[in-house]
Amino acid sequence: MYSTVLILAAGFAAGILNAIAGGGTFLTFPALVWAGAPPVSANATATLSALPGYLSSGWAFRHHIRAEGALPLKAVMLCASLGGLLGAGLLLLTPDKAFSAMVPWLLLLATVAFAAGPYLLTELRRRGVPAAGPTISTAALVAVSLYGGYFNGGLGIMLLAVFGLLGFSDLHGMNGLKNLLSAILSIVAVATYIAAGLISWPAALLMAPATTAGGYLGAWLARRIPNMQLLRGCITAISVAMTVAFFLT
Repeated sequence: MYSTVLILAAGFAAGILNAIAGGGTFLTFPALVWAGAPPVSANATATLSALPGYLSSGWAFRHHIRAEGALPLKAVMLCASLGGLLGAGLLLLTPDKAFSAMVPWLLLLATVAFAAGPYLLTELRRRGVPAAGPTISTAALVAVSLYGGYFNGGLGIMLLAVFGLLGFSDLHGMNGLKNLLSAILSIVAVATYIAAGLISWPAALLMAPATTAGGYLGAWLARRIPNMQLLRGCITAISVAMTVAFFLT
């Protein structure tokens, strides 16, 4: 009973956070681990559960999505697919024990990226850093998508930071594209996880609908929340708490 409530609540809240600012995996991954899923399975299941939320929030932003910078939209989507596949393949090669040892460090990396991402974007704009060319753009997108296929935590803010490096400036477009690419690389990664039997289906069937509902609500809220800094601060505090908890366990 308590595990069911925990999974549903974590999924709904994560869908909202992913649509607004990212960081939903800071809730879903620990919830699945604490509900009894092995770490690699919990990571795969959290990625699957986030997918409907990415799709619903991406659909809500569909009129804003467009490519900026050196690469056309199809090339950007291809980079996300390739990176997601590589990341999922890397996860399949990682034993549970090794992944468990890496989890606190992955959460720490995601927390730092989430906290520092907005400042990086602001600094890039302030300094007028020239947009990256096709080669660097491709490498950056594949690299961050590989991370997303391996461990979903902090993916959204990492994508936004890369968009800033690539010369994107339309914030609503960036948010929509972030959700679209998150969905694309997650579809590729999840197909790999399913083929390998990594998904905890009872947990996924509970969490995915909750994440979908949260994702659509989050996309609606994203255009109406006046104080994003306060929300981001709260998410950062949650991620710090989760990181410390995993270092101590």
